[in-house]
Amino acid sequence: MAQIDKTDALILDHLQRDGRLSNAKLAERLSLSETPCWRRLKRLNEEGIIEGYQAVLNRRALGFGVMAFVQLSCTEHDAATTAEFQRAIEASPNVLACHNTTGDADFLLQVVARDLDDYSRFVETVLRRLPGVSGIKSSLSLRELKSSSHLPVRELRV
Repeated sequence: MAQIDKTDALILDHLQRDGRLSNAKLAERLSLSETPCWRRLKRLNEEGIIEGYQAVLNRRALGFGVMAFVQLSCTEHDAATTAEFQRAIEASPNVLACHNTTGDADFLLQVVARDLDDYSRFVETVLRRLPGVSGIKSSLSLRELKSSSHLPVRELRV
């Protein structure tokens, strides 16, 4: 586990809220001078605590009206099948997240599509062709109550 202190946690919290903050603005918000702030930020990047920066897009405004959570069950778990499965999932832009899980299914996917016809095409052309997949169970989101990738860094015991 990474070693971060309260100031590091505040830097991470501010950047999760606004990844476009300049070092000068970030230092000002933290009551730090710019050089120590820059050093901390550089270390957080080098240690892989910060993996990258990105814009948060509104999926509906871009025409992705369907959000599905898909449980996949597999019959084959050998190394070659697993590697081929992983390549296919990573190559699919509709798959936002894929987790290997415990329970009834082997994998849980978060998938976006423009509409139900687009989702149906995705199931037929991508999911049904995945190696080793024996079962597909989809749950469609009716309403999104919360969507965030922000980690509760202020809650870390530092």
